[in-house]
Amino acid sequence: MALPAPSHPSLARARVAVYGLFLLAGMAIGTWTARIPAIKGDLRLTDGQLSLGLLGIAAGAITGMQVVGRLVDRYGSYRTMVPMAIAQGLVLVLPAFMPNLATLALALFVFGSVHGTLDVAMNANAVVVERAYGRPIMSSFHALYSVGGFAGASAGGLFAHAGLGPAVTFASVGALILVISLLSARWAVRDHAVTAAAHADGERPGRRRLGGGVLFLGVLAFCCLVGEGASADWSSVYLREDLGSSPAFAAAAYAAFSIMMTAGRFAGDRLAARLGRVALVRWCGGLAGAGLAVSLLAGHPVAGVVGFGLFGAGLSCIIPQVFSAAGHRDQAQSGRALAAVASLGYTGLLAGPVIIGGLAELVTLPRALFVPAVLALFVALAAPALRSPSPDPAAQEAPVSEGAA
Repeated sequence: MALPAPSHPSLARARVAVYGLFLLAGMAIGTWTARIPAIKGDLRLTDGQLSLGLLGIAAGAITGMQVVGRLVDRYGSYRTMVPMAIAQGLVLVLPAFMPNLATLALALFVFGSVHGTLDVAMNANAVVVERAYGRPIMSSFHALYSVGGFAGASAGGLFAHAGLGPAVTFASVGALILVISLLSARWAVRDHAVTAAAHADGERPGRRRLGGGVLFLGVLAFCCLVGEGASADWSSVYLREDLGSSPAFAAAAYAAFSIMMTAGRFAGDRLAARLGRVALVRWCGGLAGAGLAVSLLAGHPVAGVVGFGLFGAGLSCIIPQVFSAAGHRDQAQSGRALAAVASLGYTGLLAGPVIIGGLAELVTLPRALFVPAVLALFVALAAPALRSPSPDPAAQEAPVSEGAA
């Protein structure tokens, strides 16, 4: 089944709508992250208790991802993502009003469930729009998620600086998220008719097993997000404690990673159109792995910042291409494929810091950080797995026309 390409104005609006969804999803996470210290202080939680509460987000996200795939394939991404986008602004407010650890964990489970469901559904809708465009545009969507995360964190910081509590912060940002979700709902492409037609043709995708190729794409997502999680939690610690840099300079390591990842995603679509999906992932995996490994061998704070910057630049384009490959692999079960890949990837994001921390106890942190570098090089070698077994205009291996933007 192929989605008929809408006219140029409606196609452009559909793309903007998906931008809005990725932006609001990033804003929700960024805002929550910025106000964690305030929530921790208000409830007088220890570090260990807070960690238990934060598990609610992880458990909720993975739970949502297990359910959403079949919903997307059955009813279409539009019918799934619009209610979840609206709910994202509402559930963001819940943690601010929880009186104890148990209720906070429950609120975060709900928050994580909505976020995980929205993540898969909006990626599925992005695949529909990309298919209509006939060229790679997935990286730019993920770039907007990064921008949203920065905007949400900045907003949270400004509210905190002004002495306003989490309730005011979450309610204000939640209202903005609600407005963006409603505007996006008006312009988003409605793909449920295509999905329904697929069922009418007797494909019944929900009863077919996902192929090993999809699961291997999930493994590649896992490898990349191990590195992303490790960078978030351990890059600054490495510069501060192992290389002896100042606290301010140590923070530059993750800043470089984040900035280069965002910049790389903005450039990713043009690179994918020019190089093709497989070549882009091969070069990006090589850049990420080699950049981080060489900086670890150099063992200097400046090299550390540069290395994590290169690591972020390399990883930037891989996840969008993996998600795009999964979504295009079999249109009849695009939702299930994306859910499987996202679940494995999210597991890597959670496991990364734990894996690195455990290895650091055994072999020191600098040596443990070679693991993300090796995993990135593995992704580079495994890049041919992103070739689609069916026609996929977003995975062309030769330059394509820019077309309508």
